[in-house]
This record gives sequence, structure tokens and C-alpha cells, in this order.
Amino acid sequence: MKKRVFSGVQPTGNIHIGNYLGALKQFVELQNEYECVYCIVDLHAITLPKDAEDLHKHILDVAALYLAVGLDPKKSVIFVQSDVPGHAELAWVLMCNSYTGELSRMTQFKDKSRGSESAPTGLFAYPVLMAADILLYDADIVPVGNDQKQHIELTRDIAIRVNNKYGENTFVVPDGRFLKEGARIMALDNPLVKMSKSAESDLSRISLLDDEAKIKKSIMKAETDSDGTIRYDMEKKPGISNLLNIYSVFSGTAIADLEAEYTGKGYGAFKKDLVEIVVGALSPIRERFEEIRYSKELEDILKDGAARADVIAKETMRRVKSHFGLGICK
Repeated sequence: MKKRVFSGVQPTGNIHIGNYLGALKQFVELQNEYECVYCIVDLHAITLPKDAEDLHKHILDVAALYLAVGLDPKKSVIFVQSDVPGHAELAWVLMCNSYTGELSRMTQFKDKSRGSESAPTGLFAYPVLMAADILLYDADIVPVGNDQKQHIELTRDIAIRVNNKYGENTFVVPDGRFLKEGARIMALDNPLVKMSKSAESDLSRISLLDDEAKIKKSIMKAETDSDGTIRYDMEKKPGISNLLNIYSVFSGTAIADLEAEYTGKGYGAFKKDLVEIVVGALSPIRERFEEIRYSKELEDILKDGAARADVIAKETMRRVKSHFGLGICK
């Protein structure tokens, strides 16, 4: 049997090229080799207050982008997290087998709660829900960014802890598939920080649905340096190095070959060519998104995906309940 992959994306809007190159592009590649389960993790999105209409819109936007970038509902299960009750049910079981000490050490909780005397409990327990997402589908592999390593380690710790106490086959212990450093895309206006969906400036990122004018403006205004030499050096030349990364992953051309190609050429010429590369890569995605976003096909795919995911989730919960002695149905 094929190994199973699970991953998800939050419906927070502004899905950008860093998300695409770091996660979505990888999702598409994996579906040809593995049994893939991909969801829109809307329960994670409400750890902080969200407008209901905006959240619903973003859920459908991400679902449409999944399809627009190349996910095939015949190869992958695509659904919305909250449409499968097993996520919340398993999260409670795992909550009872995790500890406040390990959760309080989670870096993302520290970052998001910094400066506050108190934080929402959901924000604190977020990693447990993430563990439930993964373990619910007996996932062997979880493709995530390097910033999620700590969450994958916690998921593994909880799975091993439960297996040792309640039976070694309660959960499949997953492995993380982490991104290569070359795929780490930084902000265009500050190449010392990662490109972010929540950054204040629109020019800090290129979103997948940006039009040609916006892409051109973002790239042409991207921070570089006064040296003028197109050379990869993230420490001394982070701006042009970030643009070289973007050019390389979109074009498939090695960075060393790009350095050779642009020897003696200025940043202006390089940026103009990069605009063409990025526009050429994103235009088909935007066109497919516009075709499917408001179609009945999208709703049908999500309903079918939720039904298929629920079959797997119910079987896992039957096994978990049996091992824990919960309920009366064996």
C-alpha cells in the first residue's frame, strides 16, 4: 500500500509564493507517489478572532487555490477540517495525554502571546489539534515548513506516549518532510524575515492571485544593495540572494547558472526578467482559480473530500476508543 501524506493550510488569505513554493507545489508533487489527504484547517484559524464572512470566503479561496495549483481530487482527498468531527474529538483525547509544560515551550505560542498577560486557550492548545489532524489519518509523512519542526516533534512524542500506554498500534508515528533551505522565501522589502501573509506592506510579498502590474511593482521595488553584482550570498547580499532563490525555483535554473548568465548585467535587467518568469508561472494559477472559485464543482469536491476523509477518521476513532475503553460500541 502507498504511504499516506497529510497536510493543511490555514484559510487566512494572501497565500503567497513562499506558501506555494514551500508547501503547495510540494503537495502537487507528492500526490503522484503517495495517498494524500489535504485539508483547509479552519479550526486552527479561530484560535484568534475572525470575521465569519471573511473566514468562509478564505476557506473557499484556499480550496480553489488547491485545485488551481494542480491538486487532483481524483488523486488527493481535499476537504475542510471542520466538516470532519473526528479532528475535534481526537484533539480532546490527545489533550488528556499532553502536558502544560511541553505546550508552554512551543515557540509559536510564545511568539503569538508575547506582551499579553493572558492568551486564548485555543492558541495554547493549537499544537494538540495539529497532532490530532495528523494522527487521525494514520499519516506516515507530513510535509511542512522548517518552522513546524517543533510541532511535528510534539506529535511524535504524543503518539509514542499513547502507544506505550494504550497499545503500540494506537497511532502511526509520523515523519516530517521538511523543506530545503533553498525554498525559504524571504520578504521582498526586508529579506532578513520570511515572506508573510500578515505583513503590513503588500509589497513585501507576491500573492498567488496578484495581477501582472502588482507582481511587477513588488519585484522592481524589492530591496537589493548598492553593490550591483548578481551573486548569491545570503549573509552579505540577502536581497539579491532572495530574488535569485525565487528565480531559481520558478525557472528550474540553478543559482550558479543564473549568476553566470547575469554576469556584468545590472539589477534592473535581472528584475525585469524575473517579472516575466513569475508572471508566466502564476498566470495559469490565477486563470484556473477564477474558473473554479464560484462553481458548483468546488462545493462538490469539498463535500466528496469530507465524506472520504470521514471514513478514515471514523475508523481511527473506533480504534482509539477501543484502546482507551471509551464508549460502548466495539
